[in-house]
Amino acid sequence: MMKQLMAGAALAMVWASPALAEAHTDAGDGLRAAVMEDMPGLVELYQDLHANPELSFQEHETAAKLAERARALGFTVTEGVGRTGVVAVMENGEGPTVMLRADMDGLPVIEQTGLPFASTRTAVPASGVETGVMHACGHDTHMAAWIGAAQLLAERKDQWSGTLVMILQPAEETGEGALAMLEDGLFERFPKPDYVLAFHDAAGAPAGFIGYSKGFALANVDSVDVVVPGIGGHGAYPHTTIDPVVIGSAIVMRLQTLVSREISPLDPAVVTVGSFRAGSKHNIISDEARLQITVRSYTDEVRASLLEGIERIARGEAIAAGMPDDKLPTVTVQDPYTPSTYNSPEFTEQVMAGLSERFEGRVMETPSVMGGEDFGQFYRADPENVQSLIFWVGGVPQEQFEASERGEVELPSLHSPFWAPDAPVVIATATEALTAATLDLMPKSGG
Repeated sequence: MMKQLMAGAALAMVWASPALAEAHTDAGDGLRAAVMEDMPGLVELYQDLHANPELSFQEHETAAKLAERARALGFTVTEGVGRTGVVAVMENGEGPTVMLRADMDGLPVIEQTGLPFASTRTAVPASGVETGVMHACGHDTHMAAWIGAAQLLAERKDQWSGTLVMILQPAEETGEGALAMLEDGLFERFPKPDYVLAFHDAAGAPAGFIGYSKGFALANVDSVDVVVPGIGGHGAYPHTTIDPVVIGSAIVMRLQTLVSREISPLDPAVVTVGSFRAGSKHNIISDEARLQITVRSYTDEVRASLLEGIERIARGEAIAAGMPDDKLPTVTVQDPYTPSTYNSPEFTEQVMAGLSERFEGRVMETPSVMGGEDFGQFYRADPENVQSLIFWVGGVPQEQFEASERGEVELPSLHSPFWAPDAPVVIATATEALTAATLDLMPKSGG
């Protein structure tokens, strides 16, 4: 995801192996040494989580396991928020409320990493077809770093003041988990955050790299289904039919003008037809075609324009082909959709200024991406009062990254059955970054 974002000096950076702490000086507060002391336990937890992934809204074992650890650290823990989510609260005097989030769900992917702790689990997703399950998006590193930050912050209550809310979110991969927690009263039943923080591992950046974007960081993600009726018949007598394949093809081509001719060149937008299905035999003109479309945007205005344009084009091409008004295409936008993720600019600059000093030479602003992340729901729930930031932590092992730069290997992407991050580096970097940022946001009075 991020390889194409890195250029110039960033590509020349040389990152440390798992002994990351030894390659960079401590910030002087002993935090990095404390992280490294906790690393054996965090790596053991990561390996357990990796070997035992669970699908969206099925994260029962994962949630219970981590909730127990949070309770042992002194947090007040509530389980079952938004079905399988966990909320852990630690109140520590007057001050701001900071929320740290990690996502828990794995993917319906059969693992092929060859790791000694590779997942062999199976489960049944919404499709109803049993499949292998894998943490192919790195959520296991997210959870391990979440526990790492919880441990360090619990040990350092004398260094911060305020309310710490740590949440484990289900169903990020389906884009439903954040909204489920909010609808279950996350901001009403528990202290509402002033700041929300999260990170995501990156499959195109070297391990230990920290990347961030100000403003829009990830996109609105809409899934659109278009059903195109036709009048079927014999392939040898097309004049007796109205061919939905031809109509569908015209729709696909006309959709390209939405971005190129209707949206400002300054506004990012994507309309991609990922599936086109029609017919079952060479010489039969089908009576229906089906399109599946992914639509990406940043602003709500561009999103609305794209969705309206898809319906207009679908109906218009069918009318042009002679379809009667009662047999025009139907356009269905799946709900809920994944909203764009917005990093509050001033808050992002504040956090990244601190991390840039701590992780000298390893923090870089990167372009936004058109991928999706439902972390944006927390900001959208109260944009006037909640400031938000999600950042990237590179996960590609150093030797593998260098080989890819020489053109010798292709890096596996997130969601690949081959994705195996340099987990110790990701966890150590993210644990320190989350802890340091939280301490900076919640200083003791006079600190």
